Amino acid sequence: MGHRDLEKNRGLPPQHVSNFYITSSPYYNAESSSDNTQWTSWLVPMIVVANVAMFVVIMLVNDCPKNHHNGKVGGDCVGRFLGRMSFQPLKENPLFGPSSSTLEKLGALEWKKVVNDNQAWRLVSCIWLHAGVVHLLANMLSLVFIGIRLEQQFGFARVAVIYMLSGIGGSVLSTLFIKNNISVGASGALFGLLGAMLSELLTNWTIYANKAAALTTLVIIILINLAVGILPHVDNFAHIGGFLTGFLLGFVLLLRPQFAWQERRHLPVEARTKSKYTVFQYVFWVLSMILVIAGFTVGLIMLFKGENGNDHCSWCHYLSCVPTSRWHCNNR
Repeated sequence: MGHRDLEKNRGLPPQHVSNFYITSSPYYNAESSSDNTQWTSWLVPMIVVANVAMFVVIMLVNDCPKNHHNGKVGGDCVGRFLGRMSFQPLKENPLFGPSSSTLEKLGALEWKKVVNDNQAWRLVSCIWLHAGVVHLLANMLSLVFIGIRLEQQFGFARVAVIYMLSGIGGSVLSTLFIKNNISVGASGALFGLLGAMLSELLTNWTIYANKAAALTTLVIIILINLAVGILPHVDNFAHIGGFLTGFLLGFVLLLRPQFAWQERRHLPVEARTKSKYTVFQYVFWVLSMILVIAGFTVGLIMLFKGENGNDHCSWCHYLSCVPTSRWHCNNR
């Protein structure tokens, strides 16, 4: 939309995410899961419903027929039969959604408002806004494929913490490096769930049967989705910030007892494995907790002091957009 970014991403490709779960079943050692509760997933469906409801509110507030000067800027509203729910002209928003001014009014992430106007709540509100129907569908499909499986395995509380903190972590990093554009979307939170999946695999290494296959599949999925972030109009800093936050939180929140302990837990006390968790799990739990706290502390201090992340890292802007002969980048 004009010169502003409206989305943090166009969604993690559902076909890539679903492939992991289809092929991951033989990777997991079923014997090690006998004492793990299979939770009913209700949080992820509720998040989907909340995002859809929020998008309806956005479109009602946008009210294209009333607020858009038809024919003067980019053409007429799209889908006028929808009334107040009709979309902005495709030249203004090709994702079938509202105007940038509507998103800004309702809580889109914008550096000036967060720092100069002390509107820190935008670090959270932007997670629940989407730039259009295409953006919303892509993100919600990705959330269903990723989130339901995690919630079934680990419960709603841990998934909720990872989702929200990853979304905020993505917002903080995005605001530190992107000054001139607004940003919306749940992609930071989604990448946090992907990061948590990776750290869960690493920290619970002993319970996986086909370790290399599981790790390779997941890493490929992550790299593909991060690579999409170097395209223009995609906020890869939100992806990276969310991924790093979720990756660290996975070591803290998604621990499982080591396979040897589970295998022997019904034996007499003297025959059991002494430790429920490995030294590796304990060490990474402590390190990850320290890094999460330090990361949020440093990031928030830098943000509210008005510092520009690009001043401390001259090449980091290439992580979000790589200019080519076909497009230019304006992400600094």
